[in-house]
Amino acid sequence: MSKRNKIIYWVATVWLALGLTSTAVVQIFQLKTSGPGSLENVVHMGFPADILLLLGVWKLMGVVALLIPRTPLLKEWAYAGIFFTISGALYFHVRSGDGVGMIAPVLLYLVLITASWHFRPAERTLIPARA
Repeated sequence: MSKRNKIIYWVATVWLALGLTSTAVVQIFQLKTSGPGSLENVVHMGFPADILLLLGVWKLMGVVALLIPRTPLLKEWAYAGIFFTISGALYFHVRSGDGVGMIAPVLLYLVLITASWHFRPAERTLIPARA
């Protein structure tokens, strides 16, 4: 793996992990904010408030799975779960008529998860690249 690809992988993965962790904390503790993942935002999109705890716990589990070494199958599941969660959030933001200010963070998450998955090292994949 080239040094450039390794840097892209780690920058994308760390940003993704930090973003998911911060929104997970907001969701688990139902902190009073108006940003992505907040109680106000989730209720506005038509979801019950108690879904926040579930989403927050799932996000933290996904972050742990992405960061621990030597678990390629678990990482693939985490990437898939995060992608489905975030793409679902994008759909519901658009459906709710939210503006660019609410949709942009979701698009950033999609870019970060795609970059992290695409540039991941061979030892973090199910089928290591052949030389």
